[in-house]
Amino acid sequence: MVRDISGKHSGYFEAVLQLREISNQIYQTAKTELRDAKIHLAKEKKLKNGYDLYLGDSKYAQKIGKKLQKEFGGEVKITASLFGQQDGKEIYRVTVLFRGVSFKKGNLVEFEGEKYTVVYMAKNDLLLQKEEGGEKIHLKYKEINKIKAVS
Repeated sequence: MVRDISGKHSGYFEAVLQLREISNQIYQTAKTELRDAKIHLAKEKKLKNGYDLYLGDSKYAQKIGKKLQKEFGGEVKITASLFGQQDGKEIYRVTVLFRGVSFKKGNLVEFEGEKYTVVYMAKNDLLLQKEEGGEKIHLKYKEINKIKAVS
């Protein structure tokens, strides 16, 4: 964990926080969190479907990914890859993917032609309750592309 990067070059990073399919509010929240925690932001790339933020603290990258999921719902995936070795110790770079969703808890959505209310959005799944009849179903985030927000 590196908050102070003295002795490191300005492009030093331990983690990439990938923000995909997000609103401006989620992006601003992430930037505010980084600024308030004084996390080194080595580089920022704007992509057509989001942003890549290169951070100097891998533990905090994971923390902010989970915090965004808890606050806004969405999917978080955390991966690590071996970057190299230093003093006989393996060095890993972490990638934290946060993929936003177009709806939140309490919203009306459509899934397989039926209308549902989003009851909750948890770490691994979400719970929908049918408008007519009250039947509840659990869905994994991999099925999220089948859900459409109803305006």
